Amino acid sequence: MADLPERAQVVIVGGGVIGASVAYHLTRLGWTDVLLLEQGRLSSGTTWHAAGLVGPLRASEGGTRLVQYSAELYAALEAETGLATGYAGVGGVIVARTEDRMIQLRRTAANATAYDMGCELISPARAQELWPVMQVDDVLGAVWLPGDGKVNPTDLTQSLAKGARSRGARIVEGCRVTGFQVVTTGGERRSVAGVVTDRGVVAAEVVVNCAGQWAKVLGDMVGATVPLHSAEHFYVVTDPIDGVRPDLPIMRDPDGWTYFKEETGGLVVGGFEPEAKPWRSPDDLPYPFEFQLLEEDWEHFSVLMEQAVHRIPVLGETGIRKFYNGPESFTPDNQFLLGEVPGLHGYFVGAGFNSVGIASAGGAGRALAEWIVAGEPTTDLVGVDVRRFAPFNANNRWLRSRVAEVLGLHYAVPWPNRELTSARPFRMSPLHDRLAARGAVFGSRMGWERPNVFAPSAGEARLDYSWGKPSWLPWSVAEQRATREAVAVFDQTSFSKYVVEGLDALDALQWVCAADVDVPVGHCVYTPFLNARGTYEADLTVTRTGEHSFLLVSSSATTVRDLDWLARHARGARVRDVTSAFAVLGVMGPASRELLSRVTDADLSEAAFGFATSREIALGHAVVRATRMTYVGELGWELMVPVELAAGVHDLLHEVGADLGLVDAGYYTIESLRLEKGYRAFGRELTPDVSPVEAGLVFATALSGGKDFLGRAAVAAHRSALAGGGPRRRVVSFTVDDPDAMLWGGELVLHHGVPVGQVTSAAWGATVGRSVGLAQLRHPGPVTADHLAAGGFQVDVAGVLLGASLGLRAPLA
Repeated sequence: MADLPERAQVVIVGGGVIGASVAYHLTRLGWTDVLLLEQGRLSSGTTWHAAGLVGPLRASEGGTRLVQYSAELYAALEAETGLATGYAGVGGVIVARTEDRMIQLRRTAANATAYDMGCELISPARAQELWPVMQVDDVLGAVWLPGDGKVNPTDLTQSLAKGARSRGARIVEGCRVTGFQVVTTGGERRSVAGVVTDRGVVAAEVVVNCAGQWAKVLGDMVGATVPLHSAEHFYVVTDPIDGVRPDLPIMRDPDGWTYFKEETGGLVVGGFEPEAKPWRSPDDLPYPFEFQLLEEDWEHFSVLMEQAVHRIPVLGETGIRKFYNGPESFTPDNQFLLGEVPGLHGYFVGAGFNSVGIASAGGAGRALAEWIVAGEPTTDLVGVDVRRFAPFNANNRWLRSRVAEVLGLHYAVPWPNRELTSARPFRMSPLHDRLAARGAVFGSRMGWERPNVFAPSAGEARLDYSWGKPSWLPWSVAEQRATREAVAVFDQTSFSKYVVEGLDALDALQWVCAADVDVPVGHCVYTPFLNARGTYEADLTVTRTGEHSFLLVSSSATTVRDLDWLARHARGARVRDVTSAFAVLGVMGPASRELLSRVTDADLSEAAFGFATSREIALGHAVVRATRMTYVGELGWELMVPVELAAGVHDLLHEVGADLGLVDAGYYTIESLRLEKGYRAFGRELTPDVSPVEAGLVFATALSGGKDFLGRAAVAAHRSALAGGGPRRRVVSFTVDDPDAMLWGGELVLHHGVPVGQVTSAAWGATVGRSVGLAQLRHPGPVTADHLAAGGFQVDVAGVLLGASLGLRAPLA
């Protein structure tokens, strides 16, 4: 048994493929004082029974690049370590039974073009040539993915571990972590200091929790939110089948929820059933649990096997060599967990891989290692950042309810506006029941129930899905017209809201905010948070409410990451999260001033209450903070109302506003209206891979002034470099020429037939009478208004090329 050292710079907990990859990449970056601890043996948890599929093409460019790197690493690893990974680039076929699935595949092919990945739309006959053991009578079409491959998970783990060892990492098996040492410095800053094991204590500067389905319990020990829950995941290995050869491609039949790959002359037959079977709670996992499987459940597996026999009739007379039922961990949104947890310096997580851990391990391990070494992410990892979840997401009962739905999302049609239905309703605005009675169709963001759109009546409230114009679009159109022509009220309670105060508050915010927030009391500033690379970490407003106090309002989904960013960079200021203390009602439209004037004595005139100003006013019997700010491009005020007064304020507005045409409106309408005005959104146009120069938002920074701010040097250097010429990216507005087309975002943009970019956001704009959006263009030189006006642009909408008009200014700017 290997000795346990007294200390290590980095301790990795968990010897599956993820932990081994992190160790491998840390040592490759020069951090060689790495200790990996595994409670059993390497790969003995979930890794060993994984199917080993590697499909690089993902829904986002970041996800695609991550898995693309994995495939490249796996193919090259044997030459470095001498241990084969079993990687084989056999390619992949995805078949479609329905027109909705075919539209998805056409969109997939366009995405592949945008990411410069190989992908070919093929006929059923060609699909059968590539995969001759299937029948294609009900197949409408397919795609061929030459970059897909397969790998042996256990061999891969051993090869990564050997690479890490060769550069100095130590790996100790049979050592169970039972706790962590945490110290508090500087008054409040908590830092990890060591790992407690059943064989002693190891001091450490950094701990990386890669413990798979055990990761949540290890997070609970230090108050870290690691929301995952295990589900039973099934596949079988068949006896040999004629025509199945080692180079047979991977085949996926998502309408039948199944996948297939060759193994020793037979087939691995697995899938992702629509309703999963959650396993034991994270706090009730057995130990030891090493190279173990769960009981066979043929009844539960039958839904997959029936579909498999339908696609491959010979399976009906083929023997089953082995039934695998192994637990795998899933997260609430089907994306994995990566990064440093907020509130505990030096404690990182890499877990919850939702059955794509083998494909993701290479890229995720590199990304996490780079984060550890650099102190912050080096690329856009917002979609997998552990900070996208809050402590309330770690409730084991809530997770159990959610995971039953999440597993099946792998092969569900990925509707762009899909809303999960499990474990809801969750967080509710004080107006929830009132809005439901008025016909609200709710979506969910950061657990909040938010109205997406309002049906004519509560009985008609439903959310349907379509690649074309959905049935609810007329409802949104009516809301859009009311906002542009009369007045609408939006429940925006889900906004994140923080108070920053103290004698050092101004200095702290002047550093963390790229815009100048040293403004008079009662004024509001639109600003980003930028990182040291000069790219986006947040997009928000800052209102000065006193000499030493400020109110920050940010997007619903970024509460935890915003607060963590402030804790790291706004030193000296006191920060309070007041999100749940206040409702927000957005009163927007040309009649908003008239509406509010009926219930307040405050002077709302342009001279007295100008744009980007804020103050407390009496509104009916309530006192609220009214801020002259808009995300829809119309006259309006955001009213921040104590939650206990929100229902009364909402009722009052409707009592006095009926003759003005007041309507309730939802987030689909906000999306359409903001795109008609060209307003950017964090997570889509504004990401950690995009700078204000590329976003066209340098005006929202203090770059032209004398104030220093986090990221200033990088933004200045970027703008200076672009002034010298060369390739660049730019966010631009567009409309499509065809008024019948419905765009959702993600579509490929072409210029004279050549791919030049991708749509970041799109919606139907009632005022412009067509789909409108924002896109990120790539261009070898400056993107000028003249270049865009010269035309020649098209958007690929599921294989149909539509003319588009692009501009630096939005259609309603």
